[in-house]
Amino acid sequence: MHSASQNFSAQMMASRATGPLGRARDWLDERGRPAWIVAMVLGFVAFWPVGLAILGYMIWSKRMFGCSKRTHHRHYSAAPTGNTAFDSYREETLKRLEDEHGEFMAFLQKLREAKDKSEFDQFMDQRDAKTGN
Repeated sequence: MHSASQNFSAQMMASRATGPLGRARDWLDERGRPAWIVAMVLGFVAFWPVGLAILGYMIWSKRMFGCSKRTHHRHYSAAPTGNTAFDSYREETLKRLEDEHGEFMAFLQKLREAKDKSEFDQFMDQRDAKTGN
C-alpha cells in the first residue's frame, strides 16, 4: 500500500512538471533565449501582465542572463519503480554524479582562473620589460 501511494504521488508530481506550463517551458528551453524573448514580447503585446510575468520568470530562473541549455542544470527525476533497493541505489548514484559534476566544474573554473592569472602575469612582465628598456 505504501509503495502504491508513493507511485501515485510521484505520478502527480511528474504530471505537474509536464503540465501545460511545464511543456511550454520545455518547448521554449529547447529553442533557447530568443524564443523566451519572443514569448515575452508577445505577452506584452497581448496583455502586459503576461509579458511582465514571463520577464519575472526569466530573471528569477536565470534564463535572461546567459544560462543556456548547456549550462542549465536539471535534476533528474524518475518515477519510482517500486523496487526500493533499486530506487535508493539510483538516487545515491545520481547524487554522487551531481556532486562529481559540481567538483569537476569547480576544477575547470580554477584552471581557467590559473590560466588567466598566468596570461596576465606574462602581459605584466612583457610590459615591464618594454618600459624598462
